[in-house]
Amino acid sequence: MSKKILIIEDDRSAARLAQYTLMQAGYDVLLAYDGFEGLSKAINQVPDLIILDIMLPGIDGYEVCVRLRERSETSSLPVLMMSAKAREEDKETGFRVGANDYLPKPVEPSVMLERVKSLISDSHQIVCK
Repeated sequence: MSKKILIIEDDRSAARLAQYTLMQAGYDVLLAYDGFEGLSKAINQVPDLIILDIMLPGIDGYEVCVRLRERSETSSLPVLMMSAKAREEDKETGFRVGANDYLPKPVEPSVMLERVKSLISDSHQIVCK
């Protein structure tokens, strides 16, 4: 059974690129284009991993992550934040709210795929800080 990944990303072209890359690697992919939709899909469809942008309509990725960590059914899901917010304080905030890993955009598809594989196989541990 293939692993299910939820991408929460408002930039549709970036979401489709990530979706294509992950599907080529054999993952099932769900898409959400704002924070509320992403939170709802995470709760109702419980993916194996979430790729989360920070700057989203509705509620931002930091708040999505906080809400995921508060719920028992999603509290241990691995979260990979990918954002154009690449300052050190942005990364620190991401880890503080519960992200397992953080990649600044733009991200090479191969790097994203490597981190996804690592997070799924390493069972929710922080890859780098």
